[in-house]
Amino acid sequence: MTRHKNHDRIFSFKAVEKKRLTISLTITAIVLLIEILGGIVSNSIALLSDAGHMFTHAFAISISLLAIYLARKPSCHHRTFGLYRAEVLAAFVNGLFLLVMVGFIVYEAVMRLLKPVEIEIFYMILIAIIGLSVNIASILILQGSHKEDLNIKGVFFHMLGDALSSIAIVIVSVLIYFTDWTFLDPLVSFLIAGLIISWSVGILKESGRILLEMTPPHLNIEKIEDDLKKEFTELNDIYHTHLWTITPDILVLTTHLQIDDETNNDEIIQKVSEYLFHNYKIIESTIQVVHNKEIKSCNM
Repeated sequence: MTRHKNHDRIFSFKAVEKKRLTISLTITAIVLLIEILGGIVSNSIALLSDAGHMFTHAFAISISLLAIYLARKPSCHHRTFGLYRAEVLAAFVNGLFLLVMVGFIVYEAVMRLLKPVEIEIFYMILIAIIGLSVNIASILILQGSHKEDLNIKGVFFHMLGDALSSIAIVIVSVLIYFTDWTFLDPLVSFLIAGLIISWSVGILKESGRILLEMTPPHLNIEKIEDDLKKEFTELNDIYHTHLWTITPDILVLTTHLQIDDETNNDEIIQKVSEYLFHNYKIIESTIQVVHNKEIKSCNM
């Protein structure tokens, strides 16, 4: 089994993620408290409602922080891969959470279409600006990390969806102020809900593939086996190859290599594992070498 030093890079990257998420959570918590106090003082249900929305942000970030805390715990005799998968599980939960949020948005939009209500334009704009400011700050903090980490992607799209919602609310509130077309409010909500659904489905599919231990979509086991056969002429056969991910940046492979008696076992294992790492970013490879194909260690 060969494990590369890329584990250290991932561990350092998690520390950076933790700092970014902590800053984002702090900003969100401060605005949450301000909106709760403002809602109580002004007796504004709108501000209190948005405070509830901010709570969902804090909840999503908290799940991600908990996942990073668990992922940084060392491996042991019954957690041989550590708890890296906690981050994937957090991404899956946040994906489900986004769908729940869409359900509330659609329900509220339908109710507004059936029973139009008078809109307090001032509070509407105020809430949208406050929410937009917080979301933009969080998006800037998490910028870049969402491309490398599925866990951060769940939070990032949560914030991005709310930022678009806030922008739409500002635009719609201005239009309503001049035209009195209150139906624009629920119509825009439907559009935002559609965007959030597409993001959440993408996160659920990606995290679901990992939790089900499927081969990454951009890699093909048959192609990898063919490449190895072309690269290393001393290989007579390759079989029982399995490839999966612990997290999107931790790829694991197991395979059996059949070689001639003259070929050195340690040497071929080292060369193949280095080839897999440099060409496919496979961090950990477990390679079993056999000289007789009749030897079986897998009954599948």
